[in-house]
Amino acid sequence: MHPSDQNPAPQQASIAIVMKGYPRLSETFIAQELHGLEQRGYRLLLISLRHPTDVHRHPIHEEIAADVVYLPEYLHQEPLRVLKAWRRVRRGVAYRSALRSWLRDLRRDLSRNRVRRFGQALVLAAELPDSVRWLYAHFLHTPASVTRYAAAIRQLPWSCSAHAKDVWTAPRWDIAAKLQDCQWLVTCTHANQTYLRDLCSDPQRIKLVYHGLDFRRFADPGERSETRDGSDPQSPAVLLTVGRAVAKKGLDDLLRALAALPAHCAWRWHHVGGGAQLAALKRLAAELGVNDALHWHGALAQAQVLALYRQADLFVLPSRIVADGDRDGLPNVLMEAQSQRLACVATDVSGIPELIDHERTGILVPPQDTNILQAALLRLITDTRTRKRLGNAGFARVRERFSYQFGIDVLAQSLPR
Repeated sequence: MHPSDQNPAPQQASIAIVMKGYPRLSETFIAQELHGLEQRGYRLLLISLRHPTDVHRHPIHEEIAADVVYLPEYLHQEPLRVLKAWRRVRRGVAYRSALRSWLRDLRRDLSRNRVRRFGQALVLAAELPDSVRWLYAHFLHTPASVTRYAAAIRQLPWSCSAHAKDVWTAPRWDIAAKLQDCQWLVTCTHANQTYLRDLCSDPQRIKLVYHGLDFRRFADPGERSETRDGSDPQSPAVLLTVGRAVAKKGLDDLLRALAALPAHCAWRWHHVGGGAQLAALKRLAAELGVNDALHWHGALAQAQVLALYRQADLFVLPSRIVADGDRDGLPNVLMEAQSQRLACVATDVSGIPELIDHERTGILVPPQDTNILQAALLRLITDTRTRKRLGNAGFARVRERFSYQFGIDVLAQSLPR
């Protein structure tokens, strides 16, 4: 029995949201959007290409009412389900056109992943309730491919939300084909929007929608005392980073900057997040001799992360662009930190300067420059007045411009009821 038999799709859903995995701790912005749409009266069906792997769930996941259907993660795991789907859709009037489209893509991308995308699209097209009138994909790479093929088979309109890696690592031809077929696309940074508009025949269909925050979940903590200035080993300054241990987060640069801080400066660094590079980073920390000042928390639920924001003195995220083009968009964790009046040090990469105005609402440093990063950290550890000024200014800015409701307003103007 496949998951959709165990958890049948609601026949009244009018919009199907296609995601790579659900639920995910690192994608609270998606959960927040889903919840916001439901609060506006939208009836959703959630489609996930992968099963969840996180141990924890955020409270918002429990508040989302939509059912979830899991497509075959790998086609060989549910061959009968895929075959049944193919037999059901192959006689449809649009199947041959969708097949030709996929074959054109396959000639340019001869890979198992491309085959898997079409197989997942067959299942999605076959099992989609008749009440669904619109498909909406989160991420421009795999989810948008599956959505595009399924939409073609079912002759349904579709749209997409693009974020970071999916924008900058996908082939330009693949992005252009999707932009040609979708009704509209939203993306979370001006940098993304500019890049995607250059690939689209109708640039006005590419809209800017910041993720934003639900300030009911990130309430004002009140004024910070800002007393820890690195002078007391018994009360060290607390630095915090929230983000997966992957290359684009620049955590190895941060460890080197921390190791370069003067011996008389008392600090502790907390990291929240999983990721493939955790073991390598811990080895680097041992080589640099900073192990005793580090706390590796792993992935945590939102309430635990919020508590760490409120206990910290400084938030640090030294993002960078890696060799394959992958980069952050506008990390929600920076907005979350600012919502707690926490001063931020980040890099001037991608959409981050759209949030942080250097020396006014935070500090921006060049990516991969550990000397400048170290100097910025030392300054804000020791200068509590500047830290408080930046924290309060960041709080005011994020409250004024980055409510998630602004994005829901844009989506509500474009999605059918």
